[in-house]
Amino acid sequence: MYKVLVTDNLSQNGVEILRQAEGLAVEVKNTLPPQDLLQIIGDYHALIIRSGAKVTEAVLEAGKNLKVVGRAGIGVDNVDVASASARGVLVMNTPGGNTITTAEHAISMLLALARSIPQATASMKEGKWEKNQFMGVELYQKTLGIIGMGRIGSEVARRAKGMMMEVIAYDPFISAEVAQEMGVQLADLDRLFAESDFITLHTPLTEETRNLINEGTLSRMKDGVRIINCARGGIVNEQALYQALKSGKVAGAALDVFEKEPLKESPLLELTNFICTPHLGASTAEAQENVAIAIARQVIDYLKRGVIRNAVNAPSIEPEVLSKIQPYLDLAERLGSLESQLSEGRIEEIRIDYRGEIASMDLAPLTVAIVKGVLSPILQEMVNTINALPFAKGRGIRVVESKSGEDEDFASIICVGLKTDKGQSEVAGTVVKKREPRVIRINEFRLEAIPKGHILIFCNIDTPGVLGKIGCLLGESQVNIASIQLSREKAGGRALSLVNVDQPVPPETLERLRNLPNIVFAKLVKI
Repeated sequence: MYKVLVTDNLSQNGVEILRQAEGLAVEVKNTLPPQDLLQIIGDYHALIIRSGAKVTEAVLEAGKNLKVVGRAGIGVDNVDVASASARGVLVMNTPGGNTITTAEHAISMLLALARSIPQATASMKEGKWEKNQFMGVELYQKTLGIIGMGRIGSEVARRAKGMMMEVIAYDPFISAEVAQEMGVQLADLDRLFAESDFITLHTPLTEETRNLINEGTLSRMKDGVRIINCARGGIVNEQALYQALKSGKVAGAALDVFEKEPLKESPLLELTNFICTPHLGASTAEAQENVAIAIARQVIDYLKRGVIRNAVNAPSIEPEVLSKIQPYLDLAERLGSLESQLSEGRIEEIRIDYRGEIASMDLAPLTVAIVKGVLSPILQEMVNTINALPFAKGRGIRVVESKSGEDEDFASIICVGLKTDKGQSEVAGTVVKKREPRVIRINEFRLEAIPKGHILIFCNIDTPGVLGKIGCLLGESQVNIASIQLSREKAGGRALSLVNVDQPVPPETLERLRNLPNIVFAKLVKI
């Protein structure tokens, strides 16, 4: 039974979906002070929030049983994602649920800014008729600069094109072909700042985007530019914006988000060319319903089936994709574990080579599985698919991927190599009969072995009697042999054997085995 805590007034339909799921016990606490959350979070496996709750490092440390934090919305700046990753807690959001709502709000702010609608409304409510005070500008054939062409930015672009605006965009992750299909010109920031009559922001808040709009970038903008931010507070330096609005460099600004929320005091509020809303981008009945239902289903899928969708700290795997790559996920983790236990020394680099048909798949989940497999045998901490990559990065271990579309022997192969301070080694594997993992190579030795259970792996000089002596030693220790796979360089050269055994080989037996004549090395691995 998984215990789920819901805070922040999640839509009732979302709560009902959770309650109807078998195996979940759901509690709703809409007004939960931070100290109370800290005290009770240890009892729960899942936490579902909106923007109100703060999931700090302390909360995550207290959440000993916590597996997932679900954010009903896009932004996760109220969640310490780095601490969650380090503790193996999945953090997921619902990026599609409020896309349309937020895009529409940005367009509303754009129109209100162009025609001074809030100021004119306030004036009339004071009994005035100041028609000449609120001269506006048309949007027709004006240039709109969009910074960030994700889901919301793309929807804003479509609506702006419908109003006959010229749209230019900056986004290093969108291709020229996609932009062309949308009728949008890609531009660098210098050109966007210089040419845009209006600029709207649609990026997440990162170290790269924090204070993106600052004194320096404002000085590079066209005189009389108008700025809209319905993305995240902190992207705009509010003090620099205040000075630019006051000087007239910026003709107007419309902000829905702020560096500190709720905003109670700010010099911006004193300016007549500044309009604002209290973080209303996602505040429609439709959007709140959509994100509540989406996060409820995502949390259920993760807790009960291990399906990851819209995670911000792990690769997402849709059910239909998972069914295709599941055998390779299993193979990937087993290869990582095998290679880790075979290698000697401190790991410096994990090299992964995908060959054949598998190279066209989504490789991110496979890479995570390999890194998890490599780290699990050597780390005392609990390693999972959420914290494997942060663990590797934190220990200075490089992860290097490569891929090629063909392999001469198999339809698909995964090669996992480790570089340590004592040398390099590599194992390779494939999937047979669409579901069964096989090790097909260890360094230069080719074979076909099952990577499962207790495996005795030894290298010897290829002379008669070695395998017989090992069999005798195992028999004396009551260790039963399940299967044997042999490989050798050449007659009289080095040979490698993988012996699947039904029981662990006792340490004293393993030591006796290593002391046999012609044995190069011997190891017992557990997969």
